[in-house]
Amino acid sequence: MMQRIIFLTLIIGWISFGCESSKKSVDHAGSRNSKKAITVPSFNSDSAYHFIQEQVDFGPRVPNTYSHKNCGEYLVDKLKSYGAEVTEQNFSEQAYNGTVLHLKNIIATYNPNARKRILLAAHWDTRPFADKDFKGRYEPIDGANDGGSGVGVLLEVARMLDKSEKPNTGIDIIFFDGEDYGEHEDVVNTPLKNGLVQIWWCLGSQYWADHPHKPKYSAYYGILLDMVGGTNARFYKEGGSMQFAPKVVRKIWNTARSLGYSNYFVNTNSSGIMDDHIFVNRDAKIPMVDIVEHDPESASYYFGDYHHTQKDNMSIIDKQTLQAVGETVLYTIYNE
Repeated sequence: MMQRIIFLTLIIGWISFGCESSKKSVDHAGSRNSKKAITVPSFNSDSAYHFIQEQVDFGPRVPNTYSHKNCGEYLVDKLKSYGAEVTEQNFSEQAYNGTVLHLKNIIATYNPNARKRILLAAHWDTRPFADKDFKGRYEPIDGANDGGSGVGVLLEVARMLDKSEKPNTGIDIIFFDGEDYGEHEDVVNTPLKNGLVQIWWCLGSQYWADHPHKPKYSAYYGILLDMVGGTNARFYKEGGSMQFAPKVVRKIWNTARSLGYSNYFVNTNSSGIMDDHIFVNRDAKIPMVDIVEHDPESASYYFGDYHHTQKDNMSIIDKQTLQAVGETVLYTIYNE
C-alpha cells in the first residue's frame, strides 16, 4: 500500500490541472434559477447488499477467469435491465508480472442528451491474491468490500434511476476493471515498462481516461466509491480529492451531514491515496472525489485489517454503511 501512496506523490507532481441539502423532497421552484421540483428516491440498502452478494457468488472476479467473465456479463445485463445505454469497453493490458489481462470497462448512460453530466464509478475486479495474509496469501479474495460494495451501491442507484424520476443532469456509471492487479507485497522494486515507471494499479481507469467511451467526453464532476460497505466505516476527505475537487468534497460531506451521517463522513483531511480517481483527474480532466474507507491514524496507516485478505467477505458488509453512502450519493446528484 505504501507503494501506492508513494506513486500518488509522484503523480501529483505531474499535474497542472486544478480543479445543503435537506432529507425532505427537494424543491427548487422557489430558487433564483427556477427548476422543476424533484423528489429524491429512497435508497434501499437491502437491495445494495443483495447486489454485493450476487457478485461474491460468482467467486473472485480476477481478470482472465470464468468468474470475472460471468460477473461482467451479469453487470452488463443488470444495467441494461435498468434502462441504461450500456457500452462495453474491451481492452488488454500487461500486468506487473507480464501477464496479459483481458479487461472490460462497463459504462451505463442515463439521459444521454443532457450536456451537464455527473460520473459515478467503482471498480468491479478483485485482488488476485491475499498478500496481506500469512496463510493463503497467494489465493484470490472475495472482494466483498474492495470492489463489490461500490458496485453494489451503484447498481442500486441505477435501479432507482430506472424506476424513479430522473435528476436534471445526465448520469454515467462506470465500472472500472483491473484496479486491483498491482504489485504483490513480495515485490520489492516496482517493475519498469519500456524503461519507464509504470503504475500497475488502476488499469481500467488509466485506459478509459486515455480512451473515453465517447469522443471529448466530459462531466461536471465525478464520485468514486471504493470500500464503502464495511462495518463502522469512516470516510475522510482524501488528499487527492481535496487537491482536484475541493468544492465537490465539501458538497458531498455537507450533504452527508445534513442527512445525519457525519459519523461516517469525517470532517478531517487525510493524505492522498492511489485510486481510480487520480487518472480521471489527471488525464480526463474531470474533478473526481474518492469516497474510500481508510483511517489515517491507524497503526498500519489507512486500511482495515480485512484489506487484501480473506477477511474481505460478506461478513464485514454492513447495511447501515451502505445506506449512508448510497443515500448521500443520491441526494448529491439529485440536488444538481
